[in-house]
Amino acid sequence: MQIGAQSYTVRQYCQTEKDLGESLEKIAAIGYRNIQLSAIGPIPPERVKHLCDANGLRIVLTHNPETDFLEKTEDLIRRHQLYGCTYVGLGYLPDRYHVPGGPEKFAEDFMPSAEKLRAAGMKMMYHNHAFEFARMPDGRFMMDHLLSAMPADLLGVTADTYWLQYGGMDICAWLQQHAERLHCVHLKDYTVSGFDIRMAPVGAGSLDFPKILDILGKNGLTEYALVEQDDCYGASPFDCLKESYESLSRWL
Repeated sequence: MQIGAQSYTVRQYCQTEKDLGESLEKIAAIGYRNIQLSAIGPIPPERVKHLCDANGLRIVLTHNPETDFLEKTEDLIRRHQLYGCTYVGLGYLPDRYHVPGGPEKFAEDFMPSAEKLRAAGMKMMYHNHAFEFARMPDGRFMMDHLLSAMPADLLGVTADTYWLQYGGMDICAWLQQHAERLHCVHLKDYTVSGFDIRMAPVGAGSLDFPKILDILGKNGLTEYALVEQDDCYGASPFDCLKESYESLSRWL
């Protein structure tokens, strides 16, 4: 299992080619060698790949708009072939599927794209938040419906440790139960400030990352543990990425 950084953490510094290059240089200087591309600006894929290569960063996962899956699958495949990237991510379940029968409709809509990706040697990856762990009318979680509707060979899960905790899950038990889908994971810590729940660099909160990493390391499938912190609460996101990297380097 290799450590990587999620560009969403530094998204405000990745909207132009110049800024993206500088941000990738800083990420590489921390020690990261893998990158997930998410929420970067409208930069030609060829230039993105060049900048990643120039900084010794391998593109291992992406997040993409739903329209890329539903309407532009061939372009999506070609872009990931250019990147040399196997894992093709969707970062959010569109709101129209957050209803009874919605996860099944999602599977119906996205299955053709997922099958094309599989045929191209790639895999669709779904990134969870907390809302997927709301109960549906039948008493099952929305996430249970989603995973029942799409088999593991078509849909992986980029499990997010913070959102699993926020959604009330036993993180370690959930990771063990769904090991066959966890090719990539998002690592972010969970902490409190007064009555506010906050995201934190890995190792700065309450999650038991040595145990989490041990479980992921033993499942034989998880390739990339990607650090993501959506909100740094005024701190430098690069400093947060560095703090997370230093913690992970002690444990891995």
